[in-house]
Order: sequence, then structure tokens, then C-alpha cells
Amino acid sequence: MIIIATQKNTRQPARKVRYVADVVKKMSVEDALKQLAVMDRRASLVVLKTLRQAIANAMNNHQLAFADLQIKNIIVNDAPTLKRWRAVSRGRAHTILKRSCHVVVELETKSVENKDDSTKKQVKENNKAADKKSATPTKTTTKKTDTSKKTSKTSSKKITKKDKK
Repeated sequence: MIIIATQKNTRQPARKVRYVADVVKKMSVEDALKQLAVMDRRASLVVLKTLRQAIANAMNNHQLAFADLQIKNIIVNDAPTLKRWRAVSRGRAHTILKRSCHVVVELETKSVENKDDSTKKQVKENNKAADKKSATPTKTTTKKTDTSKKTSKTSSKKITKKDKK
């Protein structure tokens, strides 16, 4: 199962946030939280908050354990840029680009997916075995029930004929 948390329109350049995200991507969730807490960058707060939000989503909405979570991906995309200008000499202007970004944290479950895969395989095997076993007995049981119905019908017919004579 994949759990997603998104932080949109963060007023930091995507390039600076990517530096932090790339460090944390390959870590376990617990190690990532510790690393982000001690990292001396402003972007680490944004990634930390988004990671905590994803963990809370997994635990509260999907009832998953903290130990079963791992980081699948952290994506940092560009968001709309605010374009401003600053007056300079000779009546000219220089542009100022105030960049922002979107941060997406994707978590996945470790052991739950493995259990699901193994149970799916077991269910398929059980269904195949049950189909093979059930195919033969159902045919014989239907024949037995059909013969019992025929005998009961014929016996009731005989009784009715004798009663009439």
C-alpha cells in the first residue's frame, strides 16, 4: 500500500529542498526523522513536516504500524514562481524570481505487501486444488440425487395407481 502526503507552494526553491530530500530518500523512516531533526537547513523542516504527515496518514487512516513503513520516494517539483522587480540606476529594473516548490512524500509498507503476495499465491493454489477436487464429486453427487428423485417419483406413482384401482 502506498501512502502519500503533499506539501504545496512552499516558499523555497526546489533545488535547495532536493538537496535535503536526496539525503533522506534512501534511509529508513526512523533514521530519516532523526537526520532531518538535526540537519542545519531550512528545507529540512519542510521535508520533516511532510514526512510526519505521511506517517500520521498511514497510522490513523490505514491503521498501519510505524515499524511497517518505509520511504518509497520523495519528489520535489517546481511550483509557480512569483515575479518581482527591483529598481536600479538609470530608470531600469532587475527581475527577482521568488521560487516555490511542491514536496510529495510516498511511503510504502514493508511486511504487509509481502504477506499479501504470499496469501494471494496460497489462495490461488487452494482454488486450483479445490476446483480439481470439486469437479469430480459434484458430478457424482448430482447423479445420486437424480436417481433418488426418480425412485421417489416412481414409488409415489405406483402408490397412487394402486389406490385408484
